[in-house]
Amino acid sequence: MWKSIVQNINSAIDRPFEPTEFRSINGGCINQAYLLSDGQQQYFVKLNRPKTSAMFAAEAAGLIEIAGTQTITVPTVICAGVTDQHAYLVLSYLDLAGRSPQAWETLGAELAALHRFNPGEHFGWHRNNTIGSTLQINDWQDNWVDFFANQRLGYQFQLATARGARFPGQQRLLDKLPEILDHQPKPSIVHGDLWGGNAGFTASGVPVIFDPATYWGDREVDLAMTELFGGFPRAFYAGYESVYPLTAGYQQRKVVYNLYHLLNHYNLFGGSYESQANGAIASLALSAIERLI
Repeated sequence: MWKSIVQNINSAIDRPFEPTEFRSINGGCINQAYLLSDGQQQYFVKLNRPKTSAMFAAEAAGLIEIAGTQTITVPTVICAGVTDQHAYLVLSYLDLAGRSPQAWETLGAELAALHRFNPGEHFGWHRNNTIGSTLQINDWQDNWVDFFANQRLGYQFQLATARGARFPGQQRLLDKLPEILDHQPKPSIVHGDLWGGNAGFTASGVPVIFDPATYWGDREVDLAMTELFGGFPRAFYAGYESVYPLTAGYQQRKVVYNLYHLLNHYNLFGGSYESQANGAIASLALSAIERLI
């Protein structure tokens, strides 16, 4: 296996690479990950089953698209492929270190610059990808509400219901989406899975984002997810707002956007995520009632 991967690395770079270190490192809950080093050059290698090669190809395409904006740092894609036993993705290795308030502020400002980059005309992407290991459908749509209702919430509801989950407020919520998502967003390149585990900083304080689930969507989906599991520091949001301020209604919209991730977590892991999703649906229904009072 390693011989084939190293040969592919050597075909992709402009100098010889003969690794002397193959060290297992943290690669999340879906993939195996290794650090390959020859003492001077280092590469980060993700491994999974051969049938996941499309997942790695889509991740590589997302990293390349974000890198092309020259707004925020992502790992450089070296190569990807399939051996007899594994699909793999090779990236530049970035040694992530501490997180100062200034670094967080820079991350916010650079994410805002990514979101402001060359607004698109449609919502979606040129290919499907994954959110975790769940298929993420990215068929192009002109209307954001239709896109999010059908290809985000609707698809996740379908998967969750097949697993036995029940969401009494599902249809009412979907019917109310045009009222909740009435802010007419412009299509932005989004990371798509921006929680704390998918952002970091180099030793010199350069912000890095990785493991994207890229598509063109409402920029607020990224901001919402940063708040889902504890939130990023205040400096991050200050940096973002200094470049691209959020608009009225975000506090309600973020609940809808994070419902997508709660449903996906239920579909991946089960457990309490069903009740959390129903709680989010109930809070949105309560907000709708309060607007009428």
